[in-house]
Amino acid sequence: MCFTRPTIHQTDPPRPPGETLPTMYDLPCDNPEEPGLPDEYHYLQPQLLSATFRLTDYTRDRTFTAGDLSLYYDSRHPLWYKRLDWFAVVGVSRLYEERDLRLSYVIWQESISPSVVVEFLSPGTEDEDLGKIQRQEGPPTKWAVYEQILRVPYYAVYDRHTNQLRAFALRDGQYQEVTLAESRFWMPALKLGLGIWEGEYEGVTHSWLRWYDSTGNWIPTLAEEEQQRAKQAIKQLQQVVSNLAHNGMTIEQIAQITGLSVVQVEKMQRDNSVEESNE
Repeated sequence: MCFTRPTIHQTDPPRPPGETLPTMYDLPCDNPEEPGLPDEYHYLQPQLLSATFRLTDYTRDRTFTAGDLSLYYDSRHPLWYKRLDWFAVVGVSRLYEERDLRLSYVIWQESISPSVVVEFLSPGTEDEDLGKIQRQEGPPTKWAVYEQILRVPYYAVYDRHTNQLRAFALRDGQYQEVTLAESRFWMPALKLGLGIWEGEYEGVTHSWLRWYDSTGNWIPTLAEEEQQRAKQAIKQLQQVVSNLAHNGMTIEQIAQITGLSVVQVEKMQRDNSVEESNE
């Protein structure tokens, strides 16, 4: 439990909702008894989604993404919440009140609903995640919350066991399933697409959900960008070494000019020879 603030009663004239309704500091931020607590996949996959969710129209500090976080959605029932596998909110501060990491996302305090929600299917949650069940009493299902209360424009569900991605867009107040080509879900309002990528992330080769841009290219993580820059720098240095060698310079002279050691120059020359023989 994360209660820290005492209850503030309404006055006349009434206080604004931000002062009287519970904030994230007042609401439970976890529930150890909740079924379906995350496994390693539920830890890694949201990280990759957040790392590649990079918008052209919004800076990173005006975008909030989260995985396995509670979202409180109804001020009339302040303890009702849904724990979302992953979601993104556009146009909101990355930090709560510009200063603090969020314990949960409280819709009546934030005033902005998620732009996209992603759920990872499991046998125990599939019917609720896909809107196959309805509740007449008590908290509504996730599907009903996303469609009817939060009105999330884009909703995706992914079954990693069957490698199936299903996508839904809000049209005329209801979710309509989107026919996907090559398991890719383009979201015009975000200028981003979500697809299934086969590759290695955090040392694990797997099928992963990740974002792609308007050209169809997978959006790199910051770590991948850094790796690419490092490879490019090495490639450019190899070319310099090759050019100097072709101009008749000795290994010692090349090392002095480039600031490399003799051993490093020799290795680059060997690498250049291998690449040239493979071309």
